[in-house]
Amino acid sequence: MLKNSRFISPIVSCKWLNDNRHLKSLIILDARVTTNDTPSEETFIPNSRYFDIKGKFSDLNADFPNTIPSPEQFQSEARQLGINNESLIVVYDDKGLYWSPRVWWLFKTFGFDNVAVLNGGLPEWVKNDYETTTDLDTPYWTPGNFSAVYQPERMCFFDDILNLPEDDSVKLLDARSKERFQCEVPEPRAGLRSGTIPKSKNLPYTHLFDGYCLKPKADLKAVFDTFKIEDNSLIFSCGSGITACILALAAEISDYKNLTVYDGSWTEYGTLTT
Repeated sequence: MLKNSRFISPIVSCKWLNDNRHLKSLIILDARVTTNDTPSEETFIPNSRYFDIKGKFSDLNADFPNTIPSPEQFQSEARQLGINNESLIVVYDDKGLYWSPRVWWLFKTFGFDNVAVLNGGLPEWVKNDYETTTDLDTPYWTPGNFSAVYQPERMCFFDDILNLPEDDSVKLLDARSKERFQCEVPEPRAGLRSGTIPKSKNLPYTHLFDGYCLKPKADLKAVFDTFKIEDNSLIFSCGSGITACILALAAEISDYKNLTVYDGSWTEYGTLTT
């Protein structure tokens, strides 16, 4: 999984992480979302540091949830986690694969590529009977030197969606369930209308899973091939920019290029349009 201390894949297995926990440059990030500032009385992978995606790595002044923070905010919070430009980051969450791909995508959006998602997350780790702890790593580390360099092509916003080309050069894939995409069930967010972004196609993120893990690369590629992507650019959407990143992760594994996440996703589009 490593070449010259660089990840060669955007995912790593639980076995790889267990075998390489000794690496000095390795930082393990827990990306679960909790109602507390710091989760407690829960199970963690040893030496995990808590990546507070909603409290510290989102723009809390934005109109919509999970909005990408500024480069300055992301850099400052990453440094407080002891992250350096030379760090090797593995991120996981307690659902398997849900929040962690968003963290992976945020790091890439801010110019850091040496980051991978733990395939299957904590459930797969526990299933394999690897060591766990009830304590997060205590913040004894010194601040890191991480430098954020914003990559604007990785995120798009409302005006970008309004101005998509008329031709088929860009495909928009929505990660929500079929029932939500087809307006058969209400949106879980209170007050948000049902609907779909024009010209979007539905690829429920759950279709990419085999248990808690992503399907093998060939199977992921077969799923994407049904959309006749070829050399088209891809934009991923969902409810609020989280599970869209699961599609982005699977697409990168499948060797697709020109990948973008619609940050506001349906929450923004459905609110700002009628």
